[in-house]
Amino acid sequence: MDAKAARRSESSLHFGVAAAKQALADSGFEISDANRTEVGVVFGSGAGGQHMMIDNWETLHERGPRSVAPTFIANALVDSTSGMIAIETGAIGHNVCIVSACATGTHNVAEGAEAIRRGDCIAVISGSTEAPLLEVAHAGFANMRGLGSPRPGEPISSVSRPFDATRDGFVLGEGAGGLFLEDLELAKARGAHIYAEVVGYGSAADGWDMIQPVDHGTGSSRAMKMALERRGVPADEVDLVNPHGTSTPLGDKREAEAIWDVFGERASLAARSLAISGTKSMTGHMMGAAGAFEAFATVMAVDQQCVPPTINYRDPDPECDLWVVTEATPMPIRSALSNNIGLGGHNGAVIFRRYDGD
Repeated sequence: MDAKAARRSESSLHFGVAAAKQALADSGFEISDANRTEVGVVFGSGAGGQHMMIDNWETLHERGPRSVAPTFIANALVDSTSGMIAIETGAIGHNVCIVSACATGTHNVAEGAEAIRRGDCIAVISGSTEAPLLEVAHAGFANMRGLGSPRPGEPISSVSRPFDATRDGFVLGEGAGGLFLEDLELAKARGAHIYAEVVGYGSAADGWDMIQPVDHGTGSSRAMKMALERRGVPADEVDLVNPHGTSTPLGDKREAEAIWDVFGERASLAARSLAISGTKSMTGHMMGAAGAFEAFATVMAVDQQCVPPTINYRDPDPECDLWVVTEATPMPIRSALSNNIGLGGHNGAVIFRRYDGD
């Protein structure tokens, strides 16, 4: 980033711009004067520049209103990152920031793909970012009883253990994920490496509670079913699910119920047919950035034909009867689903399919 712009902003924006630029560079796509109005940015954040808001609030009370930075508001909004990505890359087409708490990244990636299908863009820089490592955030989540602890006598790295019988909460993480999406015919014409196709998207609300998931995870199951139905993906062709899997007792149980509702007996450990890859066990819960990073992990799993592990999983929970994969496992993956659930009852699911050519 431009040095002055970097000083005026904060880490959540820096993470997002970095992820977006890495995705663009990896794609080999050249943004030029001829195409920049057809290249969009759909890039979100759950909360935006919280660090800047706190810092300027302290400045206001310690040094007075004239000391508040005149640039902080523009750089602390939830859509500041999507705006800065356009400035830094020259992509000045369709530009939006979708906010849906912990489902933010999932919705931004999937909506980016839909923008291309609608004909709004030929390509989209998609993803999300978050930097929630704040004392006030930790206090809030602790008082909500969302944060977890290690197993007795075990290291702090064992806190996040999705679907494990001993799980008791999550650990916060931060970062960003970026994916470069483009029209399939354009990608083929320029000889791009196609990691996967976006073939399904579902979005549904719980309409139940601002914190607790609805009984049986019905909102999440509706989103997953919608993702399957949108482009006609058969449920039995999904070989991998990257779940929301935060490691909370009730949240993981409700999500397991939703997965069973969608995939039936295939979801069971005994069937060993539907692999579950809980990558939050390794990254922590990156809040608004989670869905984009996990979409990236899911795409790479499809491309590499290898399931990322769920670390720290050791004690199966009979109420979460799933095939939770604990080691990196090479296997055929035709399609994979990335699932996320946000506070307020926001549910998003996106499906990626292996591309083997026409």
